[in-house]
Amino acid sequence: MSSIVIDKKLIQSYRIIDSLRLPHGMYLASSSSDYSYTWLRDSFYCSLPYLNKKCNTYERTYWRILDMFKEYEWKLEHHTKHRPIHQHEYIHARYSAHDVREIDTPWGHSQNDAVGAILWGIGEGVKQGKQILRDNKDKEILQKLVYYLETLEYWNDQDSGMWEENRERRSSSIGACVAGLRSVSSIVSVPEYIVSNGLNALYELFPYETSSRKYDLAQLSLIYPYNIFGNDFNSIIVKQVEDTLLRERGVIRYKGDSYYSTQEGIYGRNQPLDLYYGSEAEWCFGFGFLAMAHLQLGNVDKAKYYVSEFEKVMLEDGAIPELYYAGSSKYNVNTPLCWANAMYIVSNESLK
Repeated sequence: MSSIVIDKKLIQSYRIIDSLRLPHGMYLASSSSDYSYTWLRDSFYCSLPYLNKKCNTYERTYWRILDMFKEYEWKLEHHTKHRPIHQHEYIHARYSAHDVREIDTPWGHSQNDAVGAILWGIGEGVKQGKQILRDNKDKEILQKLVYYLETLEYWNDQDSGMWEENRERRSSSIGACVAGLRSVSSIVSVPEYIVSNGLNALYELFPYETSSRKYDLAQLSLIYPYNIFGNDFNSIIVKQVEDTLLRERGVIRYKGDSYYSTQEGIYGRNQPLDLYYGSEAEWCFGFGFLAMAHLQLGNVDKAKYYVSEFEKVMLEDGAIPELYYAGSSKYNVNTPLCWANAMYIVSNESLK
């Protein structure tokens, strides 16, 4: 493929994520009505292409996130001393798009990976010379996020994780928190024991995502962006994903995933997992995670292969769907998915 074509796809992807960036700096998850919200996790991934760019786009995302935490500081302050139990007590994962307010509907807000991601994003941004922390109040909020995870005992907490589902103790969530805490440890106080407890929990779960689920696409985040393990362990994670979850148009999130399964319309979502085997949706951004994982392992040719696979699932205008239905060229309504295009940018540019 010529560099001209690659550049065109990059330009298209930047235009797409720029179009989904809200005036305050955070991002719409998608232009679809289903996803017309801003998520902490989505905004984190959508900001990654700008981490190494000479502009303030990256900072603007985190300025708005920090301002949101200031608006809910009463809640954050309470849970630096009292462990959240009910979903609504946790730091919310999803907010209204334009005013970034909590949405008063039931939701799986216990998503510790999102908090870890924000810590990591701030810490890595500061290391890159980004002026994220504007004043002492920003630093105070950052410190309270650390204390929140300490009070929560994230290493033992059962959360809803990256896929916002049932609560289990998840390696991807624990790993995000470990990485985030490490990243900000030179900026604010991070008790050493909360990092070591997280690492111990990770090794206890390894090589599985949860005690009940062996393999999960979310485990690739332990390699990129978080780089938790060395390459011996990383190789195991990649092999597991490729052997069990990789499909033609993406990576299924886990075996028996009912979300957008071709069986969901018949049986709903809460049946035994084996009912959905073979019908799971294929998530496009999985190619980006695999590309970055292989780059970490030094497998440049394999990384290039996954970037090319990523390009195959792009639409003509550069939009990347959230997912394709199993064994089909039909994609779902959440197109473009902002962080899918962001993952394409990151994986493509990492090869240059």
